[in-house]
Amino acid sequence: MSAADRARAAMVDALCTAGRVRSPAVEQALRAVPRHLFLPGASVAAAYADGAVAVQHVDGAATSSASQPSMVAIMLEQLDLRPGHRVLEIGAGTGWNAALMARIVGAAGHVTTVDIDADLVAGTLGHLAAADVSGVEVVCGDGALGHPAAAPYDRIVLTVGSDDVWPAWVAQLAPGGRLLLPLALRGSQLSMALDLAPDGTLHSHSQRTCGFIRLRGMGASARPAVALPGGVALHGPDDGPAPDRAAVAAALADPGPLVDSPVVVGPADTWDGFGLWLALTDPGALRLVAGGPDSGLPDPLGPAGAVACAAPAGEDSGIAVVVVRDGPAAVRAYGPGGPAQARRMLAALEAWAEVGAPAAPEWRFTIVSGPPPPAAPPSGVSTVRMAHCHLLARLP
Repeated sequence: MSAADRARAAMVDALCTAGRVRSPAVEQALRAVPRHLFLPGASVAAAYADGAVAVQHVDGAATSSASQPSMVAIMLEQLDLRPGHRVLEIGAGTGWNAALMARIVGAAGHVTTVDIDADLVAGTLGHLAAADVSGVEVVCGDGALGHPAAAPYDRIVLTVGSDDVWPAWVAQLAPGGRLLLPLALRGSQLSMALDLAPDGTLHSHSQRTCGFIRLRGMGASARPAVALPGGVALHGPDDGPAPDRAAVAAALADPGPLVDSPVVVGPADTWDGFGLWLALTDPGALRLVAGGPDSGLPDPLGPAGAVACAAPAGEDSGIAVVVVRDGPAAVRAYGPGGPAQARRMLAALEAWAEVGAPAAPEWRFTIVSGPPPPAAPPSGVSTVRMAHCHLLARLP
């Protein structure tokens, strides 16, 4: 057994032990397809470490990567591929994920992978040939349009993030098919498996926290993050007014005291626990993410950043930020309107705790094409408007 074979076996063993791999089909594919052949510039150790590997940069920013193996395993389990399935992948990357899917669907199935970047397409073709993988069609095109020539598909999967569900993806799904995509929800991103109903709506089957590079081309995000002093990035709601950068920066330069909360908030909760709750129940919620170790703020933002509430610009402008600590959390107010925002944040923390502190897997989502109706949604249902559809979110 070679060093690469041993490293691959150890990687899969660890994924199985951690519960990321649950089905024999996914396990067999991961054991059979050599990831290092799809990362020829990486060492064997790096190829089989449980981390993403950037494979392309533009202007210093990563534009493509080989996804973290544990995330790949999670998404393959969410896809629930079967022999004979026809699959469309948007975002070819290195081709490793397409090769894994081809192994699962077998000779009776087919995988089409689409990427907007001609260099990545050429690399994918070379990697697939080096690994002796057949049954994968590689197409250079804009993933927002899908690939109608090979439709319909039993499964469509995105390995890039999107802030919308494009009509082509729904149209190219076979009846009862499944769409899996990293969907942006007001600063959070969820790997969301959505099943197509007879009426054309999509209903969530499962969702997991994730973090993917965004789509390029037609599907690129219309609202990039706002850069603040200290390397802090501000993510506002995609379907609401853009945050006032100057007002937020001015407020953050005027910190107030910490206010204790009885609610325990862990680091992960700033992303898919309380952070997701706040994003779905308060359209004005923001997310602050530090680009480096020194944000210039009195409290560390942590690897997942922090969630915040902000008031409009003006005399009462202010912001309140959740501070994660050992034990119960705290809230720090900033700016003249900060105390009012802190009260708002503390009330939201208590409301989240009262319903059991739900995380991403507990939510139920429905995607409906077109804009939301003018009438208010039913009680307990939150609406997120996207360019081509709207999302309804509720807790069971």
